[in-house]
Amino acid sequence: MPVPIEFIRGVLGILCLFFAYMAGKAQAGVRRGRVKISRFYAWLLRSLLCAAAMGLRHNVDNIAIAVWTVAVVAFAAGFWEASRERKSEDLTDLLFPHEE
Repeated sequence: MPVPIEFIRGVLGILCLFFAYMAGKAQAGVRRGRVKISRFYAWLLRSLLCAAAMGLRHNVDNIAIAVWTVAVVAFAAGFWEASRERKSEDLTDLLFPHEE
C-alpha cells in the first residue's frame, strides 16, 4: 500500500521544523563553547535536506514557503531559548521542611 506524497511532505515539514529548532539550540551552544561546531552543522544539514526535499516532487507552493518561514522562526526560538540564563530552583525547603 503506497503512502501518499502529501503525507510524506507533511512529515518532512515537521522534521524540518524540529531540526531547525535543534540547530538554533546548537548554535547557541557553539557560541558558549559547550557544543562542537560539527553538531551544529549536522542539525543544519538535516534541516536543509528536509526543506529541500519538500520541493522535489512539487513546485514551490504556499505550504513549502510557510514551512520554511516557520523553520526560520524555530531556529530563532531555539537559539533564544538556549542562550538565556536559567536560574536554578532552590528546592531544599520543599524536600526538607523545617521542623519547629
